[in-house]
Formats: sequence, C-alpha cells, structure tokens
Amino acid sequence: MTPAIDLLKKHKAAHRVHSYSHDPKAASYGLEAAEKLDLEPLRVFKTLLAASEKGELLVAVVPVAGSLDLKALAQAAGVKKADMADPAAAQRATGYLLGGISPLGQKKRLRTYIDASAQQYPTIFVSAGRRGLEVELAAEVLAQLTQAGFAVIGRQ
Repeated sequence: MTPAIDLLKKHKAAHRVHSYSHDPKAASYGLEAAEKLDLEPLRVFKTLLAASEKGELLVAVVPVAGSLDLKALAQAAGVKKADMADPAAAQRATGYLLGGISPLGQKKRLRTYIDASAQQYPTIFVSAGRRGLEVELAAEVLAQLTQAGFAVIGRQ
C-alpha cells in the first residue's frame, strides 16, 4: 500500500482504490487514468506543487482536463506570486514520485487548495500515491484529511 491509502484506512475514510496498467510513455498521467478507468476527465484531479515567492511549497489539486492558474493559487494562498515547484523539491517534500504525487499522506504537511469544481461531484479521483493507482473519495473527505481549502484555481 501507499501512505495515502494508509492515511485513509487510519481515519476510516470512505474511499475506493482503482488500479490500471500504467504506460510509462503516456503523455499525461492524469488523462491516462481517466481514459483507462473510463472516467470523465473533469472528475479526475492531478496534484501539482507550486512555490511562493518566499519558497513555501503549496499543493494544488485541479482537474486533469485543465491546468493550474498560478495567479489564482497565489491569491487563494495570500501570497504575491506562485510558480511551479522544482520537481526534485516536490518529490522530497511529498515522498512521492512525479506522476504519482497524492495530496494524501505526504511527508510534510503543506498548505493545500482544491479546485472548487470538485464540490459538484459526489466523488472525485486523485492519485493514490503511485502511477497506475487512483483513489475515489468525496472532495469534502479529501479537504478534511489534508486541511485544504476550496478555491477556483483551475483553468479549462
């Protein structure tokens, strides 16, 4: 199992794990998950890390069908500016490899923001901590376990 799944079990949080055969050549890990699990891409969310102008790492959870609006994330976090984080720093802080970063069970607790669109679905899908492994859960459960806030941070 992964730290993300361990965290869900520890808190007895309602969830379902879905696995698929990951193709290392896939152009987009998130869109690959949506396609292989036959899911609407707007319900599948990717976990991205950004860094504020002061170097604080921020976690952004946005639909795989769109992109992260860095200005909106900065505004939600109350910082002046946000840029995509260095991949090595993202892996160190979360304990996960790129393409398999889960918002759950990260090594360090980072401020987390979930795109508000997640609230319109009964459940959403996020990485379970490994490529080829997704976890389905309610957005509110994800927010509670990560102490996340909801904000409009995604762009279609």
